[in-house]
Amino acid sequence: MIACAQTGTTSAAGMAMNVTQSAVSRSIKSLEDKLGVLLFERVRQRLHLTDAGRLLVQDAERILAQLDQSARTVLAFSGTKQVLRVAVLPTFGQAWLIPRLPRFQAAHPEISLHIGAELGRIDFARDPYDCAVQREELSGGDTVCVPLMTERVVAVAAPSVTRTFGDITSMPLLQQSTRPTMWQEWFEGTEVEIKTLLRGPRFDHFGMVVAAAKAGMGAALVPEVLVSEELVSGALEPVFARRGLTGATYALIHPADRMENTAVSAFRAWLEREIVEGP
Repeated sequence: MIACAQTGTTSAAGMAMNVTQSAVSRSIKSLEDKLGVLLFERVRQRLHLTDAGRLLVQDAERILAQLDQSARTVLAFSGTKQVLRVAVLPTFGQAWLIPRLPRFQAAHPEISLHIGAELGRIDFARDPYDCAVQREELSGGDTVCVPLMTERVVAVAAPSVTRTFGDITSMPLLQQSTRPTMWQEWFEGTEVEIKTLLRGPRFDHFGMVVAAAKAGMGAALVPEVLVSEELVSGALEPVFARRGLTGATYALIHPADRMENTAVSAFRAWLEREIVEGP
């Protein structure tokens, strides 16, 4: 039926599926008889979907796509005993988690990893994940939340920005859209007066903020864990002596019913070791 909808004729559909035109016609007729509705209208030797046919094709395409995705997921088990599906905050995943994952794979070759980027709270009943590495505040009901590390932020900029503007009071301040009060909270309790506190380019997530800082667009206030390599390499440098805790905590979150899942347990133990041992 999908082939007929795509090609417009039973003969072309038969060629696409390597079956005869008559076999396609019989299949369509059998399906229409079984459902008791016309799925196609025949106009000038072309097939046109009826409203009922269009609805059925849409659902059939969606179901086939889901089956294809399920098959691809099952293929990931080839050579392994388990698949672990992990949701992670995008920039944290790119800057901290992924560079360390080869050590997990070396320690657990029996586990195949699927990593997805997610900013919002995970609904484990709906979303295809076994666990998530996110901020603790994103944990929901009936989940286990394992604190991993507290969030410490640092103000950084490219060396060229420091040379051009001098100190932070003159620099453009890069803004993070989802956490718009970070700069204001950062400077509370200090004697620094920032006249352009809420001005400056605005970005949706920390990965963009870090990239903008490296490009010399201004000073960035970001979790230190996201720029540790840049600070070591000199691509970014601190522009204010103060480092501070935001009150946020990165955590491993998983459904309560996966406490005994061996892949989740292995991932949790590995994360805790990585944090204790450092880089």
